[in-house]
Amino acid sequence: MKEEIETYINENYDILQEYPWDEYPNYTTFKHKDNKKWFALIMNIPFEKLKIDKNGIVNVINLKNVPEMIGGLRKEKGILPAYHMNKEHWITVLLDGTVSKEKICELIDMSYELTRKK
Repeated sequence: MKEEIETYINENYDILQEYPWDEYPNYTTFKHKDNKKWFALIMNIPFEKLKIDKNGIVNVINLKNVPEMIGGLRKEKGILPAYHMNKEHWITVLLDGTVSKEKICELIDMSYELTRKK
């Protein structure tokens, strides 16, 4: 699903996609061209780092959202407190099929809007 999500972002938005960390070559950020703010970060991390009792690595995407919605979103399967980001404003979404592509795309659209130049 990672590739589908990357394609969705690149086909729908005029953005910068970067791989900023040499030590994490699979981590990619998606930023606005004008203000350079991130609206998405895709990573592959061990399930255990997300406090999920499962072996292996999972692709995830971090997305910005409004604090008023985050509590409700985290009750949905596959949507977690943000990994390595502000948990009041960001969520982590599993890219393993737990959350539908349609839902992820809606969340990407919201994140993009929340971080765009005002």
